[in-house]
Amino acid sequence: MDLTIRRRDQLFGYFLTIPGLATLIIIIIFPISFTILTSFFDYTLITPNHDVFVGFENYYEVIEEDYISDSVVTTAQFVFLTVFIELIVGFSIALSLNNIHRFKNIYYLIMLAPLLMNPVVVGLMWKMILHTELGIINYLLKIINIHRFNWLGDNSLAFVSIIFVDIWHQVSFMTILLLAGLSALPKEPYEAAKMDGASGLKCFIHITLPLMRPVIIVAILLRIIFSVKTFDIIYIMTKGGPGISTDLISYFIYRSAFFSLDISRASALSVGLLLSVIMFTLYLYKNMNYTNKHG
Repeated sequence: MDLTIRRRDQLFGYFLTIPGLATLIIIIIFPISFTILTSFFDYTLITPNHDVFVGFENYYEVIEEDYISDSVVTTAQFVFLTVFIELIVGFSIALSLNNIHRFKNIYYLIMLAPLLMNPVVVGLMWKMILHTELGIINYLLKIINIHRFNWLGDNSLAFVSIIFVDIWHQVSFMTILLLAGLSALPKEPYEAAKMDGASGLKCFIHITLPLMRPVIIVAILLRIIFSVKTFDIIYIMTKGGPGISTDLISYFIYRSAFFSLDISRASALSVGLLLSVIMFTLYLYKNMNYTNKHG
């Protein structure tokens, strides 16, 4: 009798997982499988079929692509700068908010406001703010007799501008993760350190940073993944320009698919990007587990 009831419970449990598995297959597994399959065929928007098998030819073409190395370097620089600056700024804000008790909800609301905005809205808003003729920044610069800057028309300034906008939009996410980690830290090590006469800086270096290491790694990992996927802001603000100065790999893939009409090459690029992110994620995960085991 007990075995029958247990069997029914197991079957009911399996039945409950069916909607989740179906959603997983439709939303994640099927698109990834289709992308991998397409990368081995000559599939374009002109001839959208899997009739011509080309093997690894699309991957060879991606490697030999003239601008792919520039896009990879630009993406690496963008990811490193945004994540590094967001980590520093986010950690500073989190440390400050962790020690604030009055009006904390108001500070949280102000901090979360940019993160709650749609990336398209963020891109349009900052495109107007940075506009050469109509933008408020150049207007304020003109008032103090500083010449106007072509924020989105100059190679270097455009790259700096999208980095700034991404940091403005996403630093709240980093702050929330780090603040959650700081809030969960035990009080006893700090009390013992203060009794021994340790300064605030020593407590931060020898207690806060070691205890926060797993949280920091997770926060960095998530932001790296999101930064690599950055597309909306690029599409709205610069469309990869001027030239290829802001042509991140996500926008490069988009251009390959819908400008060059070469879905198979875009699929090969997507698979390569996916594998790179997975390998980097596994490396950080392994590093985090090693740190947890060996202190």
